[in-house]
Amino acid sequence: MSTSSTTNSQPPHGLLHVGRVGRPHGVRGEMYLDLFSDHPLRTGKGAKLWIAGTWYDIATSKKSTDRWLINFAGLTDRNLAERLTNSDVYGEPIDDPSVVWVHELIGSVVVDSAGVSHGTCVAVIDNPAHPIMELDSGFLVPTPFIVSNDNGRVVIDAPEGLFDAD
Repeated sequence: MSTSSTTNSQPPHGLLHVGRVGRPHGVRGEMYLDLFSDHPLRTGKGAKLWIAGTWYDIATSKKSTDRWLINFAGLTDRNLAERLTNSDVYGEPIDDPSVVWVHELIGSVVVDSAGVSHGTCVAVIDNPAHPIMELDSGFLVPTPFIVSNDNGRVVIDAPEGLFDAD
């Protein structure tokens, strides 16, 4: 079921909040997870997730509409699954240079391709089309405009007029 357990329900330092446990499904310990990412390293067989003080290894997973139906190795009882309902889910950061992670954007200086700074990202707003960076200057920048994100500096390819005052 798990690789280790702790008595403290606070996640170990460095883990990212990656989702929340939904309701159990069936009688064999399967449960729904609402995950913020569908990256295969987060959802695939063998992926490790930290829930309520314990590490769990994914045995099986499948996408079910807008969430995941997960079975964890060793968790074979609905009652055990019910105890985890509504728990926060944490995971190790995934090192994938092709993906931009929210925790890497917040606090970063946002500059355009000419090197002009437009502010610091203070939040990332979830949006149905794509996430939007909120800058301390008040501007909102859709994440598809990101060209690169390195060492606290986000370079964007901003369309003309994005930073014009109303």
